[in-house]
Amino acid sequence: MKRREFILALGGAAARGARRIALVAVLMTFRESDAEAQLLVRTLVHRLEELGWTNGRNLLINYRWDAAEHSRALSLAHEVAALNPSVIVACGSQAALATSRVTHVAPIVFVQVLEPVALGLVESLARPGANVTGFTHFESTMVGKWLELLKETDPRISRAAVVYDPENPASTVYLRSIETVAPSFGLELTAIGIRNAIDIERALKSFTQAAGGGLIVLPNPVTLAHREMTIALAMRHRLPAVYPHRLYTASGGLISYGTDLGDIYLRAAAYVDRILKGEKPADLPVQQATKFELIINAKDREDAGPSCAAFAARARR
Repeated sequence: MKRREFILALGGAAARGARRIALVAVLMTFRESDAEAQLLVRTLVHRLEELGWTNGRNLLINYRWDAAEHSRALSLAHEVAALNPSVIVACGSQAALATSRVTHVAPIVFVQVLEPVALGLVESLARPGANVTGFTHFESTMVGKWLELLKETDPRISRAAVVYDPENPASTVYLRSIETVAPSFGLELTAIGIRNAIDIERALKSFTQAAGGGLIVLPNPVTLAHREMTIALAMRHRLPAVYPHRLYTASGGLISYGTDLGDIYLRAAAYVDRILKGEKPADLPVQQATKFELIINAKDREDAGPSCAAFAARARR
């Protein structure tokens, strides 16, 4: 932790003791410079204000950013736990796993997590069982929709690269599901595990050496953190691509289908409020996503091939 942050944390702790101010620590997958991530954080903070929690008055919010990769997430989780927060909000599987490993005391509310039971974060969705609860944002049955959308961009696609997070045990659930569905769409799959930005560039360059390819990005923190680069590579290689939520299309991707993340952050704020008022995470069931959205970039995309440009043109009408 930087010296200035350490002093602020000590000051915050003193203020909390004197004035009963709650401390919420937020551990984010995204970089702090990410404009879309800032919108999600503002959604969380605004909803807390509506519920009576004002940052600087009866609440202090302490942020940590860029927790997409395992080692950094663990380091930041130790920093967060050392603050002795009233609640931790953990964005993404890496952040949720890291915080759950370093503290069994501080209440944790996770968002953007795949299959929390498979990850070992909770005992069950209905009865989390410890200091962790939160909100999932995908279910494995969604893979059929991603494959369908990919084929609609160009029916000639016969191969699909499936980018996933090899450090997330829940990824195997999605891979099995997509492998089951793919033959009905006439697609040969290539599973690509991604741990960092270098992996993304190397893998896509190798995959596009043969024709007839498309790209499906499964929910994972690495491509999310490096989505501009992922999208640029797909466009450079004229690779039709389907992404798991609108953060990608907001950054220039062609198509996304997935959870309304803003809605999840709104609902997470309600759980933070309930915990700050005395409820226990073990008594708050894990909630699944209820709002989904299909986003299609409506500008012509000749850089991704004529079929994609035609698909975008149809969507625009």
